[in-house]
Amino acid sequence: MPALNYGQDNRQMGSRAMDDITQSQSDKMTGSAQADSVLAFLSKTSLHDIPEDVREHGRYLLLDLLGVAAAGSGTQTAQIISDFAVSTMAAGPHSPSAPILFDGRAVSPAGAALAGGMMIDSIDAHDGHKLVKGHVGCALLPSVLAALAAKRRIADDEELLTALIIGYELGVRCGMSLHASVSDYHTSGAWMAVAIAGVVGRIYGLPQYQIWQAMGIAEYHGPRSQMMRVIDHASMLKDGSGWGAMAGVSAVELAKAGFTGAPAITISDEALSDIWSDLGSCWRTTEQYIKLWPVCRWAQPAMQAVFEILSRTTVAPDQIEQIEIATFHESLRLASPHPKTGDEAQYSICWPVAAAVYAVYEGRSFGAWDVSEAALARADIHGLSARISLTEDQAFNAVFPAKRQSRVTITLTSGECLQATTLDTKGDPETPVSYEEMTRKFQAFLAESPHQGKSVALQMACLSLAQNSGQSPVIAEIIYSTT
Repeated sequence: MPALNYGQDNRQMGSRAMDDITQSQSDKMTGSAQADSVLAFLSKTSLHDIPEDVREHGRYLLLDLLGVAAAGSGTQTAQIISDFAVSTMAAGPHSPSAPILFDGRAVSPAGAALAGGMMIDSIDAHDGHKLVKGHVGCALLPSVLAALAAKRRIADDEELLTALIIGYELGVRCGMSLHASVSDYHTSGAWMAVAIAGVVGRIYGLPQYQIWQAMGIAEYHGPRSQMMRVIDHASMLKDGSGWGAMAGVSAVELAKAGFTGAPAITISDEALSDIWSDLGSCWRTTEQYIKLWPVCRWAQPAMQAVFEILSRTTVAPDQIEQIEIATFHESLRLASPHPKTGDEAQYSICWPVAAAVYAVYEGRSFGAWDVSEAALARADIHGLSARISLTEDQAFNAVFPAKRQSRVTITLTSGECLQATTLDTKGDPETPVSYEEMTRKFQAFLAESPHQGKSVALQMACLSLAQNSGQSPVIAEIIYSTT
């Protein structure tokens, strides 16, 4: 029996064999008409196929995300994860690289996506979608930017906007599909990994066969992360978006090299056809909700009720005997009356409600400061937070997640009771914030960030994106600049 040769010749043969396999299958479809339709939308959609109102909304979503990213760039989470990406995820020799968002240091595309996703997630003020109980843009944007940088297409405004909108369309449906097909409640990173693999595969110019492999790899390797665990035990883990972004980008690099992993059953399963059948005709990009305050969406109906009460009546915090919040179960799990970190404060309901009372009393807007270390050192806010009680309301449970509702009753030391109920939260598609309000939010977040000097140029770059004016600044020159 001849000796087996595991040397260079066999490795080259294996590589050629994989090339032959990939080539022989490259023209084959997935075996699922549903998946084939998704891949066709993903690969063939151009900016001109997207309605103008959807494009315009995409520009404002980009503006909103970059405002949150700028604020997040100053957090401890962002510093830790960016340093981690630099030290452990550097691009190899002759390999593509991408800068870290609002940092500028070059790492591998997967490392840039990881760092950017966690940076945005570190300030819980980014967009979301009610039916996926999570967030598309947080993981999507840094992945798209990393892929464009890796392919040296960072100034391609048309592809940036097109890829973002395609990513929102896929991401919402991936989230709906995962929630519909498993009993556990996974974070956004779990399902966004699949959407990101598709969008990044498009940017890389992979054939549909390899994009399909990448989406299957990403579905398999995406984080298992359980949402309610981090609700009960708030930490820097947040919504899993950074890890999902990394998994999605890595899946594309693997598929490009010949690694296989299809199918992605959240796309190919015919039992989920009602979720995918309107792709390209129903534009879910415009269904994203916008957060005005940097805390979990589930706490915001109660905050809105507080603001409504205090708009009708002037109340000093020391006049409040107690505050009762009736809310849905998931919101109730946010309890954490005395957070010790900003991450805990963002995943609390008692803290932001108490801080909101003080923000109104002190004549300022509730913002990133209210979940900062400086705010958490305030004994008076902690004192009011301790006077908040929570009850679960079955009527509010019945309409979740399509609606997030809460009722707040403030009892004064005089015995007077003040009450308000939030049935539709500001920023939802049914009660949208205006583009002017989104712009003001962006400006406020930039003003509180280390990048306030970039506000005017970045706003102009986002809102003129892919409009062929020839005068707009290149976004990359702003977000990757260290000055």
